[in-house]
This record gives sequence, structure tokens and C-alpha cells, in this order.
Amino acid sequence: MQWLTALTHTQLRFGKFSGIMFGLVVYVLLTAAVLLWYQDDVEQMNWADREVFNHKIISKYQLNDTVLQQQVLARLGAPDITFAQQQGKVLYQVLYYRTHRSKADGITTADECTALLFKNRRLIAIGDAATSQYQAATTSAKP
Repeated sequence: MQWLTALTHTQLRFGKFSGIMFGLVVYVLLTAAVLLWYQDDVEQMNWADREVFNHKIISKYQLNDTVLQQQVLARLGAPDITFAQQQGKVLYQVLYYRTHRSKADGITTADECTALLFKNRRLIAIGDAATSQYQAATTSAKP
């Protein structure tokens, strides 16, 4: 009879253990699903989280990839600052996304942003290079 009690006790412990393991596996799978498939909503972020998010996403962009302006807008949302100029059939547009705050004054300036330059809606430059290329392209067209 003691062996029956010991066997039942072992089965109960194994049952508790398997229930805990099942719960842990479900938790890990749900967490992974949220992290992998849930898109961050930039419109709902506070300014500090959005800066970090912008920096993280922009740092992943490669110029040798074909990054389209619509993809950037869909991922990062509306830019903080933007300038555009049409030169014949060529459209230059620079989008500024805030990635670091330098002064707590409530105003976003270009020096607090990372620039993305698009030529005919394709990404061609990032950062300081984007700003200087945009200035060179737009000032060369002026008389």
C-alpha cells in the first residue's frame, strides 16, 4: 500500500511540474509573438521613446538597399521637419526625424534630428551627408 501512496505522490508532483512547464511555454510563445509581430505605433509614443525608436530604425537603413520614401513614412510616421525641391524631373526631399534632444525647449530643430535624403522617392543619403547633398543639389539650381 505504501508503494501506491508513493506512486500517487510522484504522479501529483509530475502533474504540477508539467502544468508549470506548460504555462511557461505558453508565456514564452505569447511574448515572442508580441515582440516579433506587433508593430510599434509612433503616434502613441512619448517623445523620449520616439527618439530612441527613430534612431534604432534609421541606423538599420543601408544606402545599397532600395529604401523607398513610402516605406520610411509607414515605419517612422510623419517627419519632424521636411524640405523639398523639384528640379526638372528630379524631386529632392529631405526628411528630418528627431533622434536626440539637445535643449528642453519644446522646439525640434534640425540639429536634434537625423536627415534622410530622397531623390525621386528613393533614399540616397543619411545624416550630415543628406543635409549637405540636399543643400548642394538645391543651391546649384538657383541663379
